Order: sequence, then structure tokens, then C-alpha cells
Amino acid sequence: MPTKDSARRRRTLSERRQEIVTTAAELFDRHGYNNATMDDLAHAVGIAKPTLYHYFGSKEEILASIHEEFIDLLLGKHQRRRQAGLPPAQQLLEVMTDVLELMESHRGHVRVFFEHHRELPAAERDSIRDKRDAYEAQVAALIEQGTSAGTFRAVDPRIGALAVFGMCNWAYQWYRIGGSLEPRQIAYQFWDMFLRGIST
Repeated sequence: MPTKDSARRRRTLSERRQEIVTTAAELFDRHGYNNATMDDLAHAVGIAKPTLYHYFGSKEEILASIHEEFIDLLLGKHQRRRQAGLPPAQQLLEVMTDVLELMESHRGHVRVFFEHHRELPAAERDSIRDKRDAYEAQVAALIEQGTSAGTFRAVDPRIGALAVFGMCNWAYQWYRIGGSLEPRQIAYQFWDMFLRGIST
């Protein structure tokens, strides 16, 4: 009968790297990026520290992989919606839902992405910034599209996009899994307030 260790050895390089990235995101969420060591991560994954360096050359490289994975998830989700031709208001709701749902499925990624971009090596920081900027521009373009369609009133599209991010991105500080509201329910309330305000 195969043992846990033999199954672990059969994992492919990409599977092992994914396991390390996922575990690192959870570890950084619990203990903080600066407090967690490569020794801690090797122990959490269940491999020797020299083996860990076979997959990643440094903690900073792992940090970059977490950032890359998170922003690529957001970009991929939004790209599929654009291709599906959803109306601007619905796309905006889904944009807001994305981040809030990732607080459940990728909680560690969310914290790392928003709190530890300054620790990225210069080259990776520039690459991730380019993707962040591209995502921001896509959401701004969505708001502009809604304005052109007569769904939204005329506002500065970039300020509108930043307002959306400001509502959603900080929610990881207070959101708790298993609370009274599901991520989509929170997203709907944010979306409704954003579109209609809170005045009577």
C-alpha cells in the first residue's frame, strides 16, 4: 500500500511548487511574512530545507509567486467575463465579488498581496505593478463603458475604480469566514452602495 511519503515523492515539480506557494501564503497570513522563515516553511510542507531550495531559491521568490498567482486569478476571472459580454453593472458586481470570495479560498494570498508588495525584489515588483495597473485600467474602462451605455452617470473612471478597490480590498481586515454574510452578499451591499449611494 503506498505510503504518504511515497505519494509525496511522486508529485510533479509544478504540483510541489504549488503546494509550497499555498502553504507559504497560509504561513505568512498566520505569522507574518517577515516572521516566517524558510525553516518554518520546510517544516510546514514536510520537506527538508535543502529540498525546499530545490524548488525556490529564496523566500522572496515564493513571495513573488504568491503575488503572481493572485493577480493572475483576478485578471483571468475578469477576462472571461469580458468575453462573455456581461453588462457593465453585472461585471462590476462580479469584480467586487472576486476579491471578497478570494478572502475565503485564498485568504493568505489576499493578505500577502495587499501588505507585502514592498518586499518584492525590484524586477518582480515592477512586473506585478504592471499587472496591477492593467487590472485597474480594465475596471476603469468598465466604468467608462457603463457611462457610455447610460448605466452609470459620468464620473472619473479611474477614481471610480479606486473607490471600488477601496471598498473591497481592505475587507480582509475584518471579514471572518463563517460570519453572518457570505462574500457575495457583502459584495452585493458594496455594489448597491456604490451604484446608488446611501441617501434616500
